[in-house]
Amino acid sequence: MSLYHAFRPLLFRMDAETVHERILAAIERGWIKGPGPVSAPVTRFGVNFPNPVGLAAGFDKNARGLHAWASFGFGFAEIGTVTRHAQPGNERPRMFRLPGDQALINRLGFNNEGADAVAPRLENRPKNLVLGVNIGKSKVTPLEQAADDYAYSFQRLKDAADYVTVNVSSPNTPGLRTLQDRGPLSQILWRLREMDGTKPLFIKIAPDLNDEQIADVAALVNDLDITGVVATNTTISRTGLKQDPGQEGGLSGAPLAGRSREVLALIRQQLDAGRTVINVGGIHDEEEARARFVQGADLIQVYTGWVYGGPDFPARIARAIASPVLPR
Repeated sequence: MSLYHAFRPLLFRMDAETVHERILAAIERGWIKGPGPVSAPVTRFGVNFPNPVGLAAGFDKNARGLHAWASFGFGFAEIGTVTRHAQPGNERPRMFRLPGDQALINRLGFNNEGADAVAPRLENRPKNLVLGVNIGKSKVTPLEQAADDYAYSFQRLKDAADYVTVNVSSPNTPGLRTLQDRGPLSQILWRLREMDGTKPLFIKIAPDLNDEQIADVAALVNDLDITGVVATNTTISRTGLKQDPGQEGGLSGAPLAGRSREVLALIRQQLDAGRTVINVGGIHDEEEARARFVQGADLIQVYTGWVYGGPDFPARIARAIASPVLPR
């Protein structure tokens, strides 16, 4: 048993978001360190990744720990979600653990310091880490003005990022998921492409889309020459839980694994050759990580698996994937 797993029951007695904030602050100050970088280089969409295991958006919303993520074994990190306007998010408590399911439920609501505050932190980003920036719509912005909102954040943050992800799939901002429909989504993506036609651009989609909706997203990615898809965000489904805690919000962790694999297979099949798929959701061990690459993922991201697996989890995953070689 690792030291982390020995102390985990004590940590899990505390409020989940409070623990998250304290651990992130300790990482920022260098009080918690990872086992060291892992080299398993891959190249995707013209970017050289130290390894294909990334930190999913939501963990480091305000780009506080950029200097540390490579030391934990991550080959890349996606910060955010960042919105145009700073916002506090939903009322607390808003993050809940489900240890029996190795899962989390959150209804954070895009709490972040805003694009203007985050942008200066990206200027001194480390060179040994590929950086993605995840942008979302501010809660105060009407849906019909969503393209303007995304465009502002994109302009402020894109130059320091290796890629930008458009988040239209969080279940915790009212109406946001309607932006996954072809009409509003194409309006947002056209706007960003007009601003910068070369910046690698991704769409993050929900696991709750049906097959027809997934096909629509794939067609739009192909038609507009978008770099790829991040699949998937959290789910509003509670299927497969050992015990439903009765909390609203997005579910992440092991119960999402099956649906995440299904969406991965569907989106991979329908995207043109050369499009990149970043797969996230339910990756809780080395075997699950390997399976995602076999099914067509180019890169993967973890979050909840790290919460349950401990500080060395991303490094273990990266080493397992590197041995002997990656499929594809």
